[in-house]
Amino acid sequence: MKILVVEDEARARESLARSLGESGYAVVAEADGEAGLARALEGGFDLLVLDVMLPGLDGFTLLQEARAAGLVAPVIFLTARDALSDRLRGLEAGGGDYLVKPFAFSELLARVQNLLRRGPVTAAQVWTIADLTLDSARRRVTRGGAKLDLTPQEFALLELLARRAGHPVTRARIAEELWDMAYAGDPNLVDVAVRRLRRKVDDAHPVKLIRTLRGVGYALGIEDA
Repeated sequence: MKILVVEDEARARESLARSLGESGYAVVAEADGEAGLARALEGGFDLLVLDVMLPGLDGFTLLQEARAAGLVAPVIFLTARDALSDRLRGLEAGGGDYLVKPFAFSELLARVQNLLRRGPVTAAQVWTIADLTLDSARRRVTRGGAKLDLTPQEFALLELLARRAGHPVTRARIAEELWDMAYAGDPNLVDVAVRRLRRKVDDAHPVKLIRTLRGVGYALGIEDA
Protein backbone atom coordinates (compact mmCIF):
# COMPACT_ATOMS: atom_id res chain seq x y z
CA MET A 1 0.00 0.00 0.00
CA LYS A 2 1.14 3.53 -0.81
CA ILE A 3 1.20 6.43 1.67
CA LEU A 4 1.78 10.13 1.07
CA VAL A 5 3.47 12.00 3.93
CA VAL A 6 3.39 15.82 3.88
CA GLU A 7 5.53 17.26 6.68
CA ASP A 8 7.66 20.40 6.51
CA GLU A 9 10.10 19.53 9.31
CA ALA A 10 12.88 17.59 7.61
CA ARG A 11 13.83 15.29 10.46
CA ALA A 12 10.22 14.34 11.19
CA ARG A 13 9.51 13.82 7.49
CA GLU A 14 12.52 11.57 7.00
CA SER A 15 11.74 9.62 10.18
CA LEU A 16 8.13 9.02 9.18
CA ALA A 17 9.09 7.97 5.65
CA ARG A 18 11.76 5.59 6.92
CA SER A 19 9.62 4.04 9.66
CA LEU A 20 6.58 3.57 7.43
CA GLY A 21 8.82 2.11 4.75
CA GLU A 22 10.30 -0.34 7.23
CA SER A 23 6.72 -1.30 8.16
CA GLY A 24 6.07 -2.43 4.61
CA TYR A 25 4.49 0.64 2.99
CA ALA A 26 5.56 2.47 -0.14
CA VAL A 27 6.06 6.08 0.94
CA VAL A 28 6.22 9.38 -0.96
CA ALA A 29 7.14 12.46 1.10
CA GLU A 30 6.61 16.16 0.38
CA ALA A 31 7.68 19.22 2.39
CA ASP A 32 4.95 21.83 1.69
CA GLY A 33 1.22 22.05 1.13
CA GLU A 34 1.24 22.96 -2.55
CA ALA A 35 3.59 20.14 -3.50
CA GLY A 36 1.59 17.79 -1.28
CA LEU A 37 -1.67 18.72 -3.00
CA ALA A 38 -0.17 18.25 -6.46
CA ARG A 39 1.19 14.86 -5.45
CA ALA A 40 -2.09 13.78 -3.83
CA LEU A 41 -4.00 14.64 -7.00
CA GLU A 42 -1.75 12.36 -9.02
CA GLY A 43 -3.69 9.56 -7.33
CA GLY A 44 -2.67 6.07 -6.33
CA PHE A 45 -2.38 6.70 -2.59
CA ASP A 46 -4.12 4.47 -0.08
CA LEU A 47 -3.65 6.94 2.80
CA LEU A 48 -2.32 10.44 3.48
CA VAL A 49 -0.45 11.63 6.58
CA LEU A 50 -0.66 15.44 6.71
CA ASP A 51 0.96 17.89 9.07
CA VAL A 52 -1.44 20.74 9.82
CA MET A 53 1.03 23.64 9.86
CA LEU A 54 2.54 23.56 6.37
CA PRO A 55 4.04 26.30 4.20
CA GLY A 56 2.03 27.15 1.11
CA LEU A 57 -1.24 25.44 2.03
CA ASP A 58 -2.02 24.26 5.53
CA GLY A 59 -3.06 20.64 5.94
CA PHE A 60 -6.76 21.49 6.35
CA THR A 61 -6.87 23.50 3.12
CA LEU A 62 -4.84 20.88 1.29
CA LEU A 63 -7.37 18.20 2.18
CA GLN A 64 -10.40 20.38 1.41
CA GLU A 65 -9.07 21.06 -2.08
CA ALA A 66 -8.11 17.43 -2.59
CA ARG A 67 -11.56 16.21 -1.49
CA ALA A 68 -13.22 18.74 -3.81
CA ALA A 69 -11.15 17.28 -6.65
CA GLY A 70 -12.33 13.77 -5.84
CA LEU A 71 -9.69 12.37 -3.47
CA VAL A 72 -11.19 9.54 -1.40
CA ALA A 73 -8.12 8.20 0.45
CA PRO A 74 -8.30 8.35 4.27
CA VAL A 75 -6.22 10.99 6.05
CA ILE A 76 -4.45 11.29 9.39
CA PHE A 77 -3.61 14.82 10.56
CA LEU A 78 -0.49 15.44 12.65
CA THR A 79 -0.38 18.58 14.78
CA ALA A 80 1.03 20.14 17.91
CA ARG A 81 -2.36 21.78 18.57
CA ASP A 82 -4.95 19.90 20.63
CA ALA A 83 -7.76 22.46 20.80
CA LEU A 84 -11.21 21.00 20.22
CA SER A 85 -11.86 23.56 17.47
CA ASP A 86 -8.75 22.42 15.60
CA ARG A 87 -9.70 18.77 15.90
CA LEU A 88 -13.21 19.49 14.63
CA ARG A 89 -11.85 21.52 11.73
CA GLY A 90 -9.63 18.62 10.70
CA LEU A 91 -12.44 16.09 10.94
CA GLU A 92 -14.83 18.33 9.05
CA ALA A 93 -12.26 18.78 6.29
CA GLY A 94 -12.56 15.04 5.75
CA GLY A 95 -9.81 13.70 7.97
CA GLY A 96 -10.22 10.24 9.43
CA ASP A 97 -7.99 10.73 12.46
CA TYR A 98 -6.05 13.41 14.33
CA LEU A 99 -2.80 12.68 16.18
CA VAL A 100 -1.21 15.23 18.51
CA LYS A 101 2.57 15.65 18.57
CA PRO A 102 4.69 14.29 20.13
CA PHE A 103 3.53 10.72 19.56
CA ALA A 104 5.06 7.26 19.49
CA PHE A 105 5.43 5.78 16.02
CA SER A 106 3.67 2.65 17.27
CA GLU A 107 0.55 4.76 17.88
CA LEU A 108 0.67 6.26 14.40
CA LEU A 109 1.19 2.81 12.89
CA ALA A 110 -1.83 1.44 14.73
CA ARG A 111 -3.98 4.29 13.43
CA VAL A 112 -2.66 3.83 9.90
CA GLN A 113 -3.56 0.15 10.06
CA ASN A 114 -7.03 0.93 11.46
CA LEU A 115 -7.82 3.37 8.66
CA LEU A 116 -6.50 1.05 5.97
CA ARG A 117 -8.63 -1.81 7.30
CA ARG A 118 -11.76 0.19 6.51
CA GLY A 119 -12.94 -1.20 3.23
CA PRO A 120 -14.70 0.90 0.57
CA VAL A 121 -18.48 0.93 0.46
CA THR A 122 -19.30 -2.08 -1.72
CA ALA A 123 -23.00 -1.46 -2.24
CA ALA A 124 -24.76 1.85 -2.56
CA GLN A 125 -27.68 2.33 -0.23
CA VAL A 126 -30.50 4.80 0.09
CA TRP A 127 -32.13 5.42 3.45
CA THR A 128 -35.43 7.24 3.90
CA ILE A 129 -36.44 8.35 7.38
CA ALA A 130 -39.60 10.45 7.40
CA ASP A 131 -38.92 13.20 4.83
CA LEU A 132 -35.13 12.72 5.00
CA THR A 133 -33.35 10.78 2.23
CA LEU A 134 -29.66 9.83 2.23
CA ASP A 135 -28.12 8.40 -0.94
CA SER A 136 -24.71 6.91 -0.17
CA ALA A 137 -23.62 6.48 -3.81
CA ARG A 138 -24.41 10.04 -4.85
CA ARG A 139 -23.32 11.47 -1.48
CA ARG A 140 -26.61 13.36 -1.45
CA VAL A 141 -28.96 14.18 1.42
CA THR A 142 -32.35 15.85 1.08
CA ARG A 143 -35.01 16.80 3.57
CA GLY A 144 -38.47 17.74 2.39
CA GLY A 145 -37.07 17.63 -1.15
CA ALA A 146 -34.41 20.27 -0.43
CA LYS A 147 -30.74 19.33 -0.73
CA LEU A 148 -28.67 19.61 2.46
CA ASP A 149 -25.10 20.87 2.12
CA LEU A 150 -23.15 18.65 4.52
CA THR A 151 -19.43 18.47 5.21
CA PRO A 152 -17.75 15.04 4.82
CA GLN A 153 -17.83 14.59 8.59
CA GLU A 154 -21.51 15.52 8.82
CA PHE A 155 -22.40 13.13 6.00
CA ALA A 156 -20.48 10.29 7.68
CA LEU A 157 -22.19 10.97 11.00
CA LEU A 158 -25.65 11.07 9.44
CA GLU A 159 -24.93 7.90 7.46
CA LEU A 160 -23.91 6.12 10.67
CA LEU A 161 -27.15 7.17 12.35
CA ALA A 162 -29.15 6.18 9.25
CA ARG A 163 -27.62 2.71 9.18
CA ARG A 164 -28.91 2.28 12.73
CA ALA A 165 -32.17 4.20 12.28
CA GLY A 166 -34.58 3.37 15.08
CA HIS A 167 -31.76 2.20 17.37
CA PRO A 168 -29.41 4.05 19.74
CA VAL A 169 -25.84 4.81 18.68
CA THR A 170 -23.49 5.46 21.58
CA ARG A 171 -21.03 8.33 21.68
CA ALA A 172 -18.24 5.77 21.95
CA ARG A 173 -19.31 4.10 18.72
CA ILE A 174 -19.59 7.42 16.90
CA ALA A 175 -16.06 8.41 17.97
CA GLU A 176 -14.63 5.02 17.07
CA GLU A 177 -16.33 4.54 13.71
CA LEU A 178 -15.98 8.05 12.38
CA TRP A 179 -12.56 9.00 13.65
CA ASP A 180 -10.86 5.87 15.05
CA MET A 181 -10.60 7.69 18.36
CA ALA A 182 -10.98 6.13 21.76
CA TYR A 183 -13.87 7.72 23.65
CA ALA A 184 -12.48 8.71 27.05
CA GLY A 185 -15.67 10.00 28.63
CA ASP A 186 -15.43 13.55 27.24
CA PRO A 187 -18.61 14.13 25.18
CA ASN A 188 -17.51 17.44 23.67
CA LEU A 189 -16.17 16.24 20.33
CA VAL A 190 -19.15 14.01 19.52
CA ASP A 191 -21.74 16.37 20.97
CA VAL A 192 -20.44 19.39 19.05
CA ALA A 193 -20.45 17.36 15.83
CA VAL A 194 -24.04 16.28 16.43
CA ARG A 195 -25.07 19.84 17.26
CA ARG A 196 -23.68 21.09 13.95
CA LEU A 197 -25.42 18.32 12.04
CA ARG A 198 -28.72 19.13 13.76
CA ARG A 199 -28.56 22.73 12.58
CA LYS A 200 -28.70 21.51 8.99
CA VAL A 201 -31.02 18.52 9.40
CA ASP A 202 -33.52 19.65 12.03
CA ASP A 203 -33.48 23.37 12.75
CA ALA A 204 -35.73 24.39 9.84
CA HIS A 205 -38.26 21.59 10.47
CA PRO A 206 -40.92 21.16 13.18
CA VAL A 207 -40.31 17.40 13.38
CA LYS A 208 -36.87 16.70 14.83
CA LEU A 209 -35.22 13.51 13.58
CA ILE A 210 -31.93 13.44 15.51
CA ARG A 211 -32.81 12.44 19.06
CA THR A 212 -30.73 12.53 22.22
CA LEU A 213 -30.94 9.37 24.33
CA ARG A 214 -29.78 10.58 27.71
CA GLY A 215 -26.96 8.54 29.15
CA VAL A 216 -26.68 6.52 25.94
CA GLY A 217 -26.04 8.59 22.82
CA TYR A 218 -28.13 9.48 19.78
CA ALA A 219 -30.65 7.97 17.41
CA LEU A 220 -32.27 8.94 14.14
CA GLY A 221 -36.03 9.02 13.81
CA ILE A 222 -37.15 7.67 17.19
CA GLU A 223 -38.56 9.23 20.34
CA ASP A 224 -36.34 10.01 23.30
CA ALA A 225 -36.02 7.06 25.64
